Amino acid sequence: MKPVCYKALILLFTLTLTQCGENVYKPDPSNRPNILIVMGDDISFPHMSAYGTSWIKTPGFDRVAEKGIIFYNAFTPDSKSSPARAAFLTGRNSWLLEEAANQNSYFPQKFTTLFEALEKNGYYTGYTAKGWAPGIAETADGKPRLLTGKPLNSKKTSPPSTGISDNDYAGNFEEFLDSREKDKPFCFWYGSEEAGRNFEYGSGVSKGGKKITDINKMHIFFPDNEAVKTDILDYAFEVEYFDSHLTRMLDILEKRGELNNTIVIVTSDNGMSFPRVEGQTYEFSNHVPMAIMWPDVIKNTGRQISDFISLTDIAPTIIEATGITVEQSGMQKFTGKSLMNLFLSGKKGWVDETRNHVIIGSERHEVGRPGDGGYPTRGIIMDGFLYITNYHPERWPAGNPETGYAGCDGSPTKTLILNMQRSRESADYWKSCFGMRPGEELYHLAKDPDCLNNLA
Repeated sequence: MKPVCYKALILLFTLTLTQCGENVYKPDPSNRPNILIVMGDDISFPHMSAYGTSWIKTPGFDRVAEKGIIFYNAFTPDSKSSPARAAFLTGRNSWLLEEAANQNSYFPQKFTTLFEALEKNGYYTGYTAKGWAPGIAETADGKPRLLTGKPLNSKKTSPPSTGISDNDYAGNFEEFLDSREKDKPFCFWYGSEEAGRNFEYGSGVSKGGKKITDINKMHIFFPDNEAVKTDILDYAFEVEYFDSHLTRMLDILEKRGELNNTIVIVTSDNGMSFPRVEGQTYEFSNHVPMAIMWPDVIKNTGRQISDFISLTDIAPTIIEATGITVEQSGMQKFTGKSLMNLFLSGKKGWVDETRNHVIIGSERHEVGRPGDGGYPTRGIIMDGFLYITNYHPERWPAGNPETGYAGCDGSPTKTLILNMQRSRESADYWKSCFGMRPGEELYHLAKDPDCLNNLA
């Protein structure tokens, strides 16, 4: 029997305890973190320059990624504004939120949002522009609920195109900071109207300095022509405008000496407002950009994380970061789980082996079918595949033809595809974007990222 080296065992035990201690977060009640949530409207992955998309420049997002973590597999559980934002604010999948599972809906009184929980526990909360919307949220006595805090929209600016809001988002953020009590922690929601429709046609080229030749790869369910590329570059121009206000907000926090203890979360509610994307249950519909920085806590910055992340993970992350218990928050049980272990791990790539899939789905996104019926779906992305169940394949996924496919926003790309179908120039584009679908769909994402070859 070999002699035991007790000094080596003691050293190993000490190192193990030290490493475990480093990965345990202990909130400081006297120095609670601030939170800045930056929510883009209808922006798809990978449309940030940090992901390598050459025709979009996003220095604000890139800064957050460089000084924090960038996520390569972040998904919204639902690809439409109201249900996606409801899921984000509650930490629960949208189909568990009753009426809030639907677009342009009623937010049930029984569900407490993250901002309401933070306000109750000593945070100063507010938002600018698009919070939880569209829909109605009221208290029991009929008063408006502040699901994302106090609205701040008085500061205006001259937008660079007619499709862009005149809201001075960064200016309103600064006013919010000026109006809070000294040393009180804050949570602010920057809800950009960009890059939601409507775009000024041609603004990406005429005002954004972009060129049609900048786009060298198209989704094969879009016609590869100048009109569609112009539409996409207009979208890119709005993404860059969204990012410009993020850049200003980061500078404001840095000048005030508050950036290091602020959790900055940058993401989007759902994919871009184009046919077959927003409102559908496909990879490109639900895959969103995400970067998070928290200089005081996140280790080994600039990491690229491959774990599957849901927007429902943000609420439990913030609740843990602020030291508020679930009971103190008044929120219902989360379906998401905290990202704190990823923040503290210092690792890149796939960090948490349990984060090996994501669930997506929908109930009713828009009216436009008989009886205002929905198009309920569920999907799972795992092991490189996307599997979808369409519970009513006899219905039109983007709304009925006689309603103009109301589930898809109007756009030059939509008009072009519908005209091509009518003229029979190419019915394949119409079928991919607006046609009926089978009850089951299965796609190999590496071989078929556009999800057109149904293996089911």
